[in-house]
Amino acid sequence: MAKNIVIRALSGAVYVALIVIAIVLLDKSPLTYLVLFSLITLLGVKEIYDMTRHSENESWLVEGIDMLGAIGLFVSFYLGMSNISASRATWLLVPCIYLLARCIVQLYRPRQNAVHSLERSFFSMVYVALPLSLLNCIVTMSTPKLLLAVFIFIWVNDTGAFCAGVTMGRHKLWERISPKKSWEGFFGGLLACVLTALATDKWFNEFFQVPELSVWIGLSIVVSIAATYGDLTESLFKRTEGVKDSGHLIPGHGGILDRIDSLLLVSPAVVLYLILVIYN
Repeated sequence: MAKNIVIRALSGAVYVALIVIAIVLLDKSPLTYLVLFSLITLLGVKEIYDMTRHSENESWLVEGIDMLGAIGLFVSFYLGMSNISASRATWLLVPCIYLLARCIVQLYRPRQNAVHSLERSFFSMVYVALPLSLLNCIVTMSTPKLLLAVFIFIWVNDTGAFCAGVTMGRHKLWERISPKKSWEGFFGGLLACVLTALATDKWFNEFFQVPELSVWIGLSIVVSIAATYGDLTESLFKRTEGVKDSGHLIPGHGGILDRIDSLLLVSPAVVLYLILVIYN
């Protein structure tokens, strides 16, 4: 038991360190950020295939197209949002090429259920690649430091929810999907996020360049709620497919989707918050 806790802590620390380094160095070394998050995107799509492989195998060509398409989507969003490309419309090349290639390839696979095959491909794009690509919108609409804050809120929410759930959890949050989650855990994570927002405003304002305090607290609440729904969404997906973890990549944590499940709904929620609240 103690060994498992140590392994889980060490692997989690390495994951957190890589994310922090990539975001902090984004302005000076975007290559680190691009490589790390492109790898996360690729692994996320691969785990979608691994979890659904029992229903129907795909050819290496289709999997390859989806993985390359996912990486291309992330990179194209980065180039489009950062205006590195010569034309603002250049970033649309990748999603257009992917859509054409994926559908045309399906035409040459008459023996396979086309609907199921395309469902899996497009689901991996919408559920994994698109939310991760939206991280580039957060950076462009604000700063890399705000993206770092989003990750910190997610981690704080997970920690607060776990501690409150273990010590005080009595009332089930959504027993049908995740029997171990409780309302006490949810409010514990939410409170932890709000307190982190207050602490950041008081002691780390200069680093994070915190906007108005009410807006900052609002961001922490949005992250906490979206993170909870993100966790539940992946739990529903795993329960549907009859698997405990999305993979075995990270010792003590499962697969990459088990680490970024919250992020997959947090990123679009934060983009909406930035558009509707901060920019208005």
